[in-house]
Amino acid sequence: MSILDGAPTAAGPRPYGGIGQSVRDSLVVARRNLIRMARIPEVVIFGLIQPIMFVVLFSYVFGGSIAVGGNTDPSAYREFLMAGIFAQTVTFATAGAGAGIADDMHKGLIDRFRSLPMARGAVLTGRTLADLVQTALTLVVLAIVAVIVGWRTHAGIPKAVAGFALLLLLGYAFSWIGALIGLSVRTPEAATSGGLIWLFPLTFISNAFVPSDNMPMVLRNIAEWNPFSATVQAARQLFGNFPDGYPVPAAWPMQHPVWASLIWSVVIILVFRSLSVRKYRSATA
Repeated sequence: MSILDGAPTAAGPRPYGGIGQSVRDSLVVARRNLIRMARIPEVVIFGLIQPIMFVVLFSYVFGGSIAVGGNTDPSAYREFLMAGIFAQTVTFATAGAGAGIADDMHKGLIDRFRSLPMARGAVLTGRTLADLVQTALTLVVLAIVAVIVGWRTHAGIPKAVAGFALLLLLGYAFSWIGALIGLSVRTPEAATSGGLIWLFPLTFISNAFVPSDNMPMVLRNIAEWNPFSATVQAARQLFGNFPDGYPVPAAWPMQHPVWASLIWSVVIILVFRSLSVRKYRSATA
């Protein structure tokens, strides 16, 4: 018997399988992306400038000119506005998610990940989770700015937390749309443009900035069944930000906005995550 026969065998890492491996790999990729974001703070800073500008411009430039439910008080419009600004902020993160994935594809980083023994969907899931953390930090800063300009909640802390949770869920759902766009284009610049070009009509043909009852019939129907509008309406309800006299449309998503927001967000995640993972496998095959 040789010495090697009696030598203890080095214990390797315990193998993971199925969901366990996918969760572990996704968290590893998310950590990598968060470290990368921390090393480039200007990305986070520039991401904060636009929503803060929207808050200030809409609050002080348009606040006294837009009546909500017959109420022309600027403070009433600020409270009406903030749910829309919050929702716009979380959905505009879609462009950043798409650009980040397109950049990783362009530099060959995705191919390096693919050569490792890891779950196929973990690369995309980790990226979207990291974007969710960044979006949450942006929302915290934006909420502080909103309080400074006069925004308040009136339905209690638990409901306010639930409102922010719905906003983050919508942002996470839209980040999967950004992932699909990032996998479908060749450059980060194209991903940024592709991630924004459809967001502007989606956010403006909605109840985010003005009540939908003043829109033409066709646009009103689009706005009332818009997933973005459902989350804005749900956030207003949970924040207690409906001004006195505000007319609630008769469409089902506007009458039951919390359920509508949850359904829309879950459907978007299921559909676009499946499409993104399939595109990821074919794009790197």
